[in-house]
Amino acid sequence: MAANFAPAEAAGRVLPLTVPTHAPIEVSVVMPCLNEADTLASCIEKAHAALRACGASGEVVVADNGSTDGSQDVARRLGARVVEVAARGYGNALRGGIAAARGEFIVMGDADDSYDFLELPKFVEKLRAGYDVAQGCRLPSGGGRIEPGAMPPLHRWWGNPMFSAMVRRMFWARVHDVYCGLRGFRKDLYESLDLRSAGMEFAVEMIVKSSLRNARIAEVPITLHPDGRTAHAPHLKTFRDGWRTLRLFLMSSPRWLFLYPGICLAALGLLGYALALPGVHIGGIRLDAHTLLFSSLAVLLGQQAVIFALLVKTFAIREGLLPPNRRMDAFHRAVTLERAAIASIAVLAAGAWLLGTAVNDWRLTGFGNLDYAHTMRVVVPGITLTALGFQTLLASFVLAILRTPESGATRDH
Repeated sequence: MAANFAPAEAAGRVLPLTVPTHAPIEVSVVMPCLNEADTLASCIEKAHAALRACGASGEVVVADNGSTDGSQDVARRLGARVVEVAARGYGNALRGGIAAARGEFIVMGDADDSYDFLELPKFVEKLRAGYDVAQGCRLPSGGGRIEPGAMPPLHRWWGNPMFSAMVRRMFWARVHDVYCGLRGFRKDLYESLDLRSAGMEFAVEMIVKSSLRNARIAEVPITLHPDGRTAHAPHLKTFRDGWRTLRLFLMSSPRWLFLYPGICLAALGLLGYALALPGVHIGGIRLDAHTLLFSSLAVLLGQQAVIFALLVKTFAIREGLLPPNRRMDAFHRAVTLERAAIASIAVLAAGAWLLGTAVNDWRLTGFGNLDYAHTMRVVVPGITLTALGFQTLLASFVLAILRTPESGATRDH
C-alpha cells in the first residue's frame, strides 16, 4: 500500500494516508529487511516524516528477505508496503523491492537505524536537480560524519577508503564512500544497469556500472549512527564481502585484470630480449640464452593476457555487461579479421624461418653437437614468434565470431 502523509501526528508517529494505486509516486523508499523488528519502526516513521518534509508523494517499501521476528507486521502496521523476496541476500532483497517500487526516484537504505532517514530530503533535492544518482557519504573525506562505535575501525580506516580509492581510479567514479547504503537514484537508470549481485556488493556494482555509463553522480554527506539492533549481529562479513568487491572490480574492468598486466609482462619480456640477444653484461652478470627463455615466457604470457582483455571486453559489450566503448569500436574497425590474419601469418612465417635456419645449422654439423649459446639465440625467438603468430591467428577468429551479429539482428537488416 502506497502512502502519503497527513500533517497530524499521534503519539509521536506520523500517520500515513492511503493513496490510490494509480496515483503517481515521486519517491519510493526501499528498505531491505531481515529480522529488523528492533529498528524497523523508527526507520519507517522517519522516512514518512522526511517525505512529508520535502513535499514528495511517496511510499515506503520493505523488501523482506524471510524475517521470522514479525518485521512484516511492524511494516504493515505503519503503512509500508511489504514485498516478500524469497532469494536470500542483500542484493536480492533490494532488487525485489526496487522492482516493486512505483516511484520515479528510489531512495534505498538499511533498516538497522544506522542511517537517519530524516536526511532523505537532501537526496531528493539532488535527484530533482537532474542527478542520476545521489550517493551518501559517511566518511569525513567526503564531508560525512561517523559517530563513535558506528563503523568498525578496519572498515573505516582501511577497507572503505581503499575500495573507494580503487573505484575512483579504475572507474572514474567521484565518490568517497562506495559502500554507503543510503543513496537515491532514478529508477529508469537503475533498470538500464542490469545489476546482478546477490550480496552486499550490490551497492558497489551500482556505482561501478553507473560510472561506466557516464551517469551524473552527486555525493551527499550524511551521519552514520551506531547499529540500533540488539537481537542479532550485523549481516556484513568483512573479508567475504571485501573479496566479493575486489572480484567485482576486476570482472568489471578487463583493463585492470588483463590488459595492464599483459602490457607490463610483454614489455618486461621485450626488455629481456633487448639485453640478452647481444649478450649484455650487467655488473659482471652476462645475460644469455636462459634470459631469452624467461623473456619469451613473459612475452607469451603478456600476449595471452592482452588477448583475454580483447575477448572479454568484446563479449561483455556484446552481452550488455559493459556499455559500448568508442576505443573498442575503433580497434575493431582498424583490426579486421583479414588484417589480423595476414599479420599473424607473417609472424608465424618469420618464426618458422628461424626454426628452419636452426635445423639447417644442425644439418650442416652432420646432426651432431651444436653451439647452444649461438643456436638458442635463433631457436628461442623462432619458437616465440611461431607461438605468437599462431595464438594471434586463433584469437582473431574468436574475435570475429564474437563480433558476428546475432541471427535476429541479421534478419532485421
